[in-house]
Amino acid sequence: MNTIYRILSGITLPCVAVLLLGGCRKDLCDNHYRAAKVDTDWEQVWERDYGRDWKNNWSGERWGYPYGEFIPGTPEGISVLIYDDDSESTKTFLPSSGGEVILNAENCSLLFYNNDTQYIIFDDMAKAPLARATTSTRTRASLGVLHANERTVNPPDVLYAAFTPGLTGIDLHESHKLGVKMQPLVYTYLVRFKIEKGVEYASLARGALAGMAEAVMLRDGSTPDETATLLFDCRLTSWGAEAQVRSFGVAGFPDRYFGKAAGSKAKEAQRYTLNLELRLRNGRIKTLLFDVSDQMLDQPRGGVIEVGNIEIGEDDASVDSGFDVNVDDWGEYEDIDLPVTH
Repeated sequence: MNTIYRILSGITLPCVAVLLLGGCRKDLCDNHYRAAKVDTDWEQVWERDYGRDWKNNWSGERWGYPYGEFIPGTPEGISVLIYDDDSESTKTFLPSSGGEVILNAENCSLLFYNNDTQYIIFDDMAKAPLARATTSTRTRASLGVLHANERTVNPPDVLYAAFTPGLTGIDLHESHKLGVKMQPLVYTYLVRFKIEKGVEYASLARGALAGMAEAVMLRDGSTPDETATLLFDCRLTSWGAEAQVRSFGVAGFPDRYFGKAAGSKAKEAQRYTLNLELRLRNGRIKTLLFDVSDQMLDQPRGGVIEVGNIEIGEDDASVDSGFDVNVDDWGEYEDIDLPVTH
């Protein structure tokens, strides 16, 4: 019996060792992964220089704000789309500072964008070259057609993006450091309406800017040729009205967010129309139109748009019997936002 026990003991220990090793290998197989350790850098700018050099020529006294007033803050979080060679994509989420992204294939491309938007609509996200952002529809009953076939929309939210193509050479169980520069795809225009006479008769103001880009490509920051009309509210001042209007910039603009060609300008043939609506204290609505095409040529991505020589005459401001002289809203002419569906 002792001899048999010794033989069984000699067999059992190696068998246990084999089983343990086998179990370890299975565990490793079930947890094979590649990862990118993402470290983000946010390029926070509100306009690109195409000749005006606003950053160095800015006058806070003239414009009423310091240059840095319009610089957007850091978004709250990031969505990451991971594309493999088979054009399959998976999504994960990161805080704004970055973090670890598990890769689903040996060769991957990564698309990053902030996910804390309200009006942005993301389209064609299944394939990186087609992924784009547009913005939700907004209607205004009192606004006539400024440009034919243009959708009227909300100004887009702050939007950043970055694209990392063909991430390769990461071994199994390896975490690769990846610096990601999040760059803006939305810019700001300071829009100013100078009312030379009768500003005291105005109760409310709002505007529209036609001819702007309807969408932006997330992969490279270029804008397609489709145009839209941006609707926005204004703030009345002692000298007129103003608004800070966000936009994808001009349409059909090929410069990419990671660089621009020297001497780039907006297309000269493209027309840009600025609209102003004033709700007067007597209840009437005064509408004005301005051609601002010349101002857009060297401001395709943010800047200052200013128009003047606006007057509200006594005939406009006269009060007829029956008018409510304490108008504080647009009444039946309120804008309507169509719901965003994701």
